[in-house]
Amino acid sequence: MRIIGGRFKGRSLLGPTTRDIRPTSDRLRETLFNILDHAYDGSVEDARVIDLFAGTGALGLEALSRGAAFGMFVDDGTEARALLRGNIEALGLGGLTRIFRRDATKLGASPGLPFTLAFLDPPYAKGLGGLALTALDEGGWLAPGAVCVLEEADDAVPDLPLRFTQLERRTQGDSEIRFLRYD
Repeated sequence: MRIIGGRFKGRSLLGPTTRDIRPTSDRLRETLFNILDHAYDGSVEDARVIDLFAGTGALGLEALSRGAAFGMFVDDGTEARALLRGNIEALGLGGLTRIFRRDATKLGASPGLPFTLAFLDPPYAKGLGGLALTALDEGGWLAPGAVCVLEEADDAVPDLPLRFTQLERRTQGDSEIRFLRYD
């Protein structure tokens, strides 16, 4: 696993030692960021990013490599938080990041400024994507117009809360990426 583009391009990331964490593949991450760069111009540069079900932090770290201003990584797993700390430290991003130990479906109220870009990569086939979107909405975590990227199994049908508009969806292998806008 490595950073695909930006100032940290080619840098390796620590990966999980168990099957409890399923990182987004390099290929899927490259596709996702190409879409963000071309179809949603400006959604990454200077963005305040929140990465839910962060695992290794690959999505949020990729955004920081490509010019995002700040990244918050949310995960309640012990191994995930250790990987996040290691990857953030290796890239020297301590001052631009925060790790938040929390269940991504039960965020509560936002502790600060709203986020303009959100990545959600919940465990497949558990119906957690819609619940996490609801938590973002109810807690005031997102700025109006925020772009949200939801990665799920290709056969999942997430329950999208009313304030989220699906802009497009793409399937790659057994994964489906939905691009949403928060209204």
